[in-house]
Amino acid sequence: MAVEEQLEQAQQAVERKIKLALLDKSMTQAELANLIRESRSDVNKAVKGGTLPKDKEIREKIYQVLGIK
Repeated sequence: MAVEEQLEQAQQAVERKIKLALLDKSMTQAELANLIRESRSDVNKAVKGGTLPKDKEIREKIYQVLGIK
């Protein structure tokens, strides 16, 4: 499997895990963004598996709030 394919699969897995946790808590991305004090667009980029350091920082906040890791 090519490296890019592995990266894409990992990004999709992260997105799935976060979206399932949001559903489980009956929470929207907008509510999550407000809760962690980040913009909706930044939260969306992080959820989609962005690779910038800020995306990782936001995901850490998301994992903590949603109780996932």
